[in-house]
Amino acid sequence: MAKLDEINRKILRELSRDGRMSNLDLADRVGLSPSACLRRVQELERSGVIRGYRAVIDPEAVGAGFVAYATVGLSEHTKSAQEAFEAAMRQAPECRECHNITGSREFLLRIEAESLAAYKRFHTEVLGTLPHVSALTTYVVMGSPKDDRA
Repeated sequence: MAKLDEINRKILRELSRDGRMSNLDLADRVGLSPSACLRRVQELERSGVIRGYRAVIDPEAVGAGFVAYATVGLSEHTKSAQEAFEAAMRQAPECRECHNITGSREFLLRIEAESLAAYKRFHTEVLGTLPHVSALTTYVVMGSPKDDRA
């Protein structure tokens, strides 16, 4: 793993804000020469600290303006039940994030759908048909004043 000194932390902060920034701009912002900056970024990538780069897509612009979080409880706390649920969520395009959590529920999902009606279909026809799902609670997102996901 790459050493996370202050300069590497600055590099990570800048790239998390703009992963398409040129190496020249990045080097200037973190106070390195372009060659030294590139070596550090490559080492952060090689060591797995930087796992990839991605586009942040506006859900409304692609017809998925309804966003909700859902907690899911399973009736069985077995490895096979958990793996089956996770596999189903990997196949569901509406499920943008699936997190295994602690507490009274096993999973927290971020769902993006076209509308409330589309979410209801997902809730009923996908989540509602999975064999070990025993509890669902939905939290509708009304606004996101801060969202640093990339």
